[in-house]
Amino acid sequence: MTSTSTPASPAPAAARDTAGNRLGRGWVRASSAVGARWAALVRACAPVTQAFSTFGVAVLIVCVGAWVAGLALGWLEVLVGAVVLTVTLVAAIGFVLGRLRYEVSLTLTQSRVTVGDPAVGRLDVRNGAARPILPSVMELPVGRGTAAFPVPRLRGGGTHEEIFRIPTRRRGVITVGPVKSVRADPIGLLRREVTWTDEQELFVHPQVKNLAGSSTGYLRDLEGRVTTDITDSDVSFHALREYVAGDDLRHIHWKTTARTGTLMVRQFEETRRSHLAVLLSTRAEDYASEDEFELAVSVCASLGLQAIKEDRGVTVLVQSGSLRGDHHTRLLDDLSRVELEPSRRALVDLARAAGSSAADASVIAFVLGSRVTPTELRSASARLPAGVNVMAIQCVPGANLSRHTIAEVGVLTLGRLGDLPIALKKMSET
Repeated sequence: MTSTSTPASPAPAAARDTAGNRLGRGWVRASSAVGARWAALVRACAPVTQAFSTFGVAVLIVCVGAWVAGLALGWLEVLVGAVVLTVTLVAAIGFVLGRLRYEVSLTLTQSRVTVGDPAVGRLDVRNGAARPILPSVMELPVGRGTAAFPVPRLRGGGTHEEIFRIPTRRRGVITVGPVKSVRADPIGLLRREVTWTDEQELFVHPQVKNLAGSSTGYLRDLEGRVTTDITDSDVSFHALREYVAGDDLRHIHWKTTARTGTLMVRQFEETRRSHLAVLLSTRAEDYASEDEFELAVSVCASLGLQAIKEDRGVTVLVQSGSLRGDHHTRLLDDLSRVELEPSRRALVDLARAAGSSAADASVIAFVLGSRVTPTELRSASARLPAGVNVMAIQCVPGANLSRHTIAEVGVLTLGRLGDLPIALKKMSET
């Protein structure tokens, strides 16, 4: 008998592959569904899981350990403690759950004030939902401190307003905000924060003294002073010369041209414009106290503002670079930010920088503290361009106004800002 073999049909294998693919796709869909549900659960629990304080995490760990130990070892006392901790945690969750629908606005009546001037802000909180919102606390960072404002229970559409004052006893830039709402349980296990506004800056400008009519003579003596440089366009007429191709036709002197029969053009002497450069030392080693530095900043601001007010050029240099001297507000804003700091750049380095960035200055004023020695000042003045009037104002709060000279540099010792106009008037008369 001859046996015949029938080749296996591929249909069962294909069927198994199709079933396997269906099983795989079903597993993927199930995994995706589980993952989506888990993600939704994590998002729903986020207000709680992210709200645990350090103390709350410690209590949660102790609670879990108590349940494990109590159930494993059968300790009734431990189980009672686990129940108490669980009830406490569940009760704490009730204080932070719930969606907040606050509408919060932070307003500063002024963004720029002078030292000592009142600065007032307003915080408005509104319930944007139709349902009442439980009481909460609004925290407002102000500089290095934080102010807390309790917000009562607000009905739907209800509002609450808080007026607050910002201390401006010291020059600087005070960061106000952002406003955060805080909901926490009485024990401090959970704490939920929500940020509602951006932070704002309050510029506290230094005190300044009006110098009009007192110090201006020191700068005006230099206004329009003739130099030895010859130019083809200025205001001081010097001489005539023959026309050269490319000369401005507006400068042709027609009367002389008609008389000589040769085109003649005017030449001018270049005049010097008043340009004030103030070199403010911010090196901590140059000052004996913070009051000295604050007086120096006020002196620098007073000099710079007077130059800007009279439409004269002004350059203000500190160890970290140059400040904006093109507008009085920008200059005061930059001076609000300067701080004493340890620096390797001494006064001589500041003078060297002025030689390149303020090469056209007609007056250079050093503003510094009491710890700058005559040797340092002499060395710094030697780095300045020749032909520039140099003065120094040494700020020593409480000292009597006096004047002396160091290497042809007039040095004023200033004890208070109110003496500055008199001091500069004396300087202009010498």
